[in-house]
Amino acid sequence: MVSPFGTAPTTAGPADRLARLGASWTWFLGAAVVTLVPGVMALVWPDATLHVLGVLIGLYLLATGAFRFVMVFGRRDAGERLPGLLVAVLFVLGGVLCLRHPLQTVAALSLVVGAVWLVSGVVALYGAVAAEHLPRRGLVVAVAVLGIAAGIVVLALPAESARALTRLLGLWLVLLGLAETALALAWRSALRGAGAAPSRIRSGSRS
Repeated sequence: MVSPFGTAPTTAGPADRLARLGASWTWFLGAAVVTLVPGVMALVWPDATLHVLGVLIGLYLLATGAFRFVMVFGRRDAGERLPGLLVAVLFVLGGVLCLRHPLQTVAALSLVVGAVWLVSGVVALYGAVAAEHLPRRGLVVAVAVLGIAAGIVVLALPAESARALTRLLGLWLVLLGLAETALALAWRSALRGAGAAPSRIRSGSRS
């Protein structure tokens, strides 16, 4: 199976199952939902306390880190897996920091989330440019650039209150979630196209 970052390794056992799961479009869609849902919640309930926002963002970062960790197994070789693994670890560390009570301030949350988005966007952009035979490269680049922009905005325009931060993070989470949903659906289309091609070849050989 092929993922937007390469062909899943042909290993056996649990690693093979993780590779298939990490390269499936439904896993990409699940990661998009994990991003979209807290964004919608933040926009619907902008008066959430800073503690609630810290927990919400922390859980989002932890869940996204878990999704990205499994996606690492869907990549082709160790050289392509290392950047993805580092990003997954970065998301997990960011989630842990957001859940720590002493760090649940407006400035701390802005710094953690902005840094995670910025670094992950840069890594994704590098992977999209460097990867060979990458399907839907333009869409992958667009999602990466959106992540970079989100990180820069959150870092450069720190909110002065929990309410302002909630709206800012909610807006960017919704935008990122929608972009990731589009990427997942585009990847489903690519997988279906790859599956249809062998069928056309087989039918042509019988005629």
